[in-house]
Amino acid sequence: MREAELRARLDKHLTYPYSLLWAQTYVIGTLGQRTVEEALAAGVPCKQIWRCAWAELELAETHR
Repeated sequence: MREAELRARLDKHLTYPYSLLWAQTYVIGTLGQRTVEEALAAGVPCKQIWRCAWAELELAETHR
């Protein structure tokens, strides 16, 4: 997964511009107490970030 796909998925489920704010401010414990933006900057793979965001947002299995 690329960053563009990660962002598109967040936009789909949270709607832009809230998705951008969420990625910048919401701390996810399973990402090592980092936000999506911090995880991206730290080099965490986008697929791993999405799985953590997916779980945090409690999305349906079909959106995984």
